[in-house]
Amino acid sequence: MIIDLAHSSAATFADVMAIATRPVVVSHGGVKATCNTPRNLTDAQLQMLKANGGMIGIGYWDAAVCAPTPQATARAILHVIRQAGIDHVGLGSDYDGGTTVGFTTEHLEAVTQALMAAGLSDSDIAKVMGGNAARLLAAGLAPR
Repeated sequence: MIIDLAHSSAATFADVMAIATRPVVVSHGGVKATCNTPRNLTDAQLQMLKANGGMIGIGYWDAAVCAPTPQATARAILHVIRQAGIDHVGLGSDYDGGTTVGFTTEHLEAVTQALMAAGLSDSDIAKVMGGNAARLLAAGLAPR
């Protein structure tokens, strides 16, 4: 079982993190440091996510990154890397028809370019673009 805290309140997030024995995911969202909206994670929550081994998928829509651009998405990713480390961030599009985005998944090369411009290595970009999600899924689905 993998627990997704994407729509959790701060209290629920803290309660789950206090008892979680496997990595959790925030499948889609953002961070308050780059976009101060109610659902986005604080730096303290990013630290809890790091300690748990979990990850956040950074979204592409305005409430997640405040400007639905590849650059804003990359800014949020870079903030998570600075706060929690490269192993705790990925992409989280939330394409369910209820969000407005400035670009689609077919244009992720623009996010890749922004991460390259920020100095991330190919291996770090690979983690963001899916490697961290694969690690989390493998950890969450492994038999105990």
